[in-house]
Amino acid sequence: MSSLEVAIVGYGLAGSVFHAPLIAAEPRMRVAAVVTGSEERAAQARREHPGVRVVASADELFGDTSGLDLVVIATPNRTHAPLARRALDAGLPVVVDKPFAVTVGEAEDLVERAEQTGLNLSVFQNRRWDGDFLTVRELVTAGRLGDVRRFESRFERWRPVPKGGWREVGSAEDGAGLLFDLGSHLVDQALTLLGPVRAVYCELDRRRPGIQTDDDAFLALTHESGVRTQLWMSAVAPQLGPRFRVLGSEAGYLSYGLDPQEDALRAGRRPDDGERNWGTVDPERYGLLGADPDAVPYPTVAGNYPAFYSAMAAALLDGAAVPVDPRDAITTLRILEAARRSAEHAEVVTLV
Repeated sequence: MSSLEVAIVGYGLAGSVFHAPLIAAEPRMRVAAVVTGSEERAAQARREHPGVRVVASADELFGDTSGLDLVVIATPNRTHAPLARRALDAGLPVVVDKPFAVTVGEAEDLVERAEQTGLNLSVFQNRRWDGDFLTVRELVTAGRLGDVRRFESRFERWRPVPKGGWREVGSAEDGAGLLFDLGSHLVDQALTLLGPVRAVYCELDRRRPGIQTDDDAFLALTHESGVRTQLWMSAVAPQLGPRFRVLGSEAGYLSYGLDPQEDALRAGRRPDDGERNWGTVDPERYGLLGADPDAVPYPTVAGNYPAFYSAMAAALLDGAAVPVDPRDAITTLRILEAARRSAEHAEVVTLV
């Protein structure tokens, strides 16, 4: 097999900016098919991936899956589970963009189907390969902070005027709102770094007129280890807080700004363009390591989104593990569901 033939269902921001360029950059993969009902996006797909098969609907794709080796689901959140189920039922491995599903029940059904059929199933949690998160993980693993006591993480933006898309005007049942959008990343990072959670507290607010779901959220987690995590998600932050603030018994780590890979992908740059500095940040943007007043800049590990599809290729061709275990996504969804209950009743929810 010269390459894995990949179909991308959905060619909006997720499909065209995050998935397609990373798939194209993986030597053992090719963007073979795209599903989009937009003529403009269809033309874009043909321009960016010569020879690609473009179809207008998932029905048309699943009506003829000959030659396909992997399906990537990059559609609105409420359709993730139904489309992933169709791909598995068609005998094809699947990558699902986050959130994996809208409910825990949907997610468990997908994992059970994948296990019964022996098909690979994974979730696109690309933020595990953010350079700043890789740096935090390196410091924690090496014990450079001592015992971690508090982990703070933020995705904040200043967007006082709503754009009006489904993420803002949709319902919780649609998987709309920042808790499902950005919270899927933040919770996954916290679990990856610090392990299981025993208690959840959440505050959800709608700050802008016309918004139907949360655009400002705070989530507090108590891990089984005793570490406390605080997560902020906001579209209405006129001044942005630190991306990471990690406090340990011996030292802390503080960083600002976002990993540069998203901006690079949005600008049309690709990791296979021969750019040797993919995912790196300039020294003036390094985070600070240590204890005041002696904290010093600490080099940020280069971000590596291409690692996801490299690992997915290895799973399909070499029998390696998938890059993200879908059971991790079920755990994340349990926490997000507990967070909604916490916000609704203004109470701490204990996980069994």
